[in-house]
Amino acid sequence: MAPLDAAAVAFDPENAVHAEARALNATYEGLGTVAMLDALLHEVYPGRIALVSSFGAESSVLLHLISQADKAAPILFVDTQKLFGETKRYRDMLTTRFGLSDVRTIVPDAGDVAAADADGGLWMRDTDRCCHIRKVLPLERALEGFDAWITGRKRFQSATRAQLTLFEADGERIKVNPLANWSAEEVKAYALKHDLPPHPLVAQGFLSIGCMPCTERVRPGEDARAGRWRGTEKVECGIHLPTHGQEADGSGI
Repeated sequence: MAPLDAAAVAFDPENAVHAEARALNATYEGLGTVAMLDALLHEVYPGRIALVSSFGAESSVLLHLISQADKAAPILFVDTQKLFGETKRYRDMLTTRFGLSDVRTIVPDAGDVAAADADGGLWMRDTDRCCHIRKVLPLERALEGFDAWITGRKRFQSATRAQLTLFEADGERIKVNPLANWSAEEVKAYALKHDLPPHPLVAQGFLSIGCMPCTERVRPGEDARAGRWRGTEKVECGIHLPTHGQEADGSGI
């Protein structure tokens, strides 16, 4: 019996992605955000990286930064069909204002919705399943063909995000968090400096904005995401969990 090729046996795509994330963190730590985005879009992952944006409470900052690097960068927006109308109008306004030319609106599969949420009330019965059908699976399909994706997550947003790094492994993809180490004050200062329009619901006390049925106003002293899925233990929709897109029944979310 011929000896096994040690390199072939040892190779693991997920381990390779973890190593890639570590190398990227070492390379880009300390570099300006626009310079980093420019390098990722044009040198590291040309044509193979997309920004995923909710067009939510703080989205204008990263969208503006992306527009400085490349107005034609692919931007994926998941319309769960449960969003606030204000969010979709905000998407349209920022797209025009920043000159973004490749904003792709992603919707849930009609068959999935008909099978699991025919009455539109799944969010009341099983929030994990609802998020899986309406957000996780559509995004997973939209990310096919991309090797990396960019998020707007920041450490200050919640305890579950406090340890965010700039780059992390996400299955066989790299996930980029260019604003991970920005403070709330820096985000606000950037928005003021560049006269970025706020999401219209922020003035009403919505500091993190998702689907209309599962988003409430934030009370004084609470973290920005406290109004999401209030009264439950749920803190993430599922797209930022390691198993996103893998369980057809949403059981791992």
